[in-house]
Amino acid sequence: MMEQIANLHIEKLPKGVYLATCEDIPGLVAQGCTITETLEIARDVAKKLLEAQAERHHQVKLVPTKDSFDYPLILGT
Repeated sequence: MMEQIANLHIEKLPKGVYLATCEDIPGLVAQGCTITETLEIARDVAKKLLEAQAERHHQVKLVPTKDSFDYPLILGT
């Protein structure tokens, strides 16, 4: 399985929840109470959107992962 990267934009909303959107995968919107929960939901939504687009023979062009890349580690305090 080839892994690919989709860049998420995560924003904290006034009510304290987090919203994730993605320009790389049109239609991806996920909301959660924590960043971790939002990322998990976004991953599930992304998989479903990509599967649906593949069935319609529409391929989203994502960047393949490289041997080395930066990734933010989110830690709770």
